[in-house]
This record gives sequence, structure tokens and C-alpha cells, in this order.
Amino acid sequence: MNKQQLIQELKKEGFSDKILKAFETIKREDFIPEKFKEYAYENEPLPIEEGATISQPYTIAFMLNLLELKDNQKILEIGSGSGYVLALINEISKNSEIYGIERIKGLVESSKKILKDGKNIQIIQGDGSKGLKEKAPFDRILVSASADKIPESLFEQLSKNGILVLPVQNSIFQIKKINNQIIEKEFRGFVFVPLIEKE
Repeated sequence: MNKQQLIQELKKEGFSDKILKAFETIKREDFIPEKFKEYAYENEPLPIEEGATISQPYTIAFMLNLLELKDNQKILEIGSGSGYVLALINEISKNSEIYGIERIKGLVESSKKILKDGKNIQIIQGDGSKGLKEKAPFDRILVSASADKIPESLFEQLSKNGILVLPVQNSIFQIKKINNQIIEKEFRGFVFVPLIEKE
């Protein structure tokens, strides 16, 4: 499959023009190892480094859609991996302050190199399972690896009217914080690599 065929597939699923344009603009092949570049636009996850994967484009688009991104926001991605999703977020959400936290040093270094022109993107090496308290609150938090349960510390780092999107086991949850009330929606039928916590 080539890029245009992938975009058409995503278009059929009803994703917004903003999301489609981001997938069109950002080159997925820049974020994957040489030996998998020919598969860059297959609608499937690909291995990157140390057991990490770059998620299926459909799954990424689905989660970005649930985030309801706007311009001028403060956004955190936990498990930022290759940096591909950070690049897509940066394309959709203009003039935003974007943070990625990733535990694998090699991925932190490679994603920093690829995203070196993204002046508003900061990538930090660390245990993302507790969020990034020193930079909180965030308007949007995206977790790109599956947890066993919803980490409470992430609620606390959401701003008023913030949105948290995360996989828990094989479901994706969208959690909105509205006037300190939690509104939760669950979408089933997804598979993710696990979110690793520090021992």
C-alpha cells in the first residue's frame, strides 16, 4: 500500500481533514528502521526498537480523533517511541507546547534527531507511567502503550476541561475532566504493547 491508498482508507473511516492532512504531510518512513521502510504505509503496526512498535495508522488516527486537539494547547504523549505521533500532533495542533516522555534511550535520541526542527516539542527520557508532573497541567494527555488500569496521577495532571486518551488492556478510553467531573467512554477491540513502569 502507498501513502495515498492509506489516506483513502482513513478517509473512508470518516476522520477529519485535519487528521488526514497530518498523515499526508508527515512521512511515516522517517520514523521506522530501514528494513521496514517498504511497509511504511501498510495499515499495521511495525517494530522499531527494543520491543517497541509504531502503532497501526488507523489506531493512531482513532486516538488523535478522541483527543479533540485544538491550537495553543499543552499536550503530553506518554510512550512517545519513534516520535511519529508527536509529529502528527504538532501538525494538527498549531502553536502548542508538546511533550513526549519515553523510557528507551535509543528512541529518545532518534526521535529528537528526527524532530529537531520542532521547536515546541520536548522529548524527555523517563518513566511515563506517572505522567510528567513538573510540566502539568496538560490540556491533552495521550498514552501510547496499554496500562492494566487508569493511572490516577494522570487525572491530576489534566487541566480543567482536559482530555485523557489511553489504552487499558484491549480497549481505548476517552476521559474528559469537566468541572472536576469525569466523563468516560470506552472503545473495545485494540491491541497495544504494555506500558512499562519502573520497578
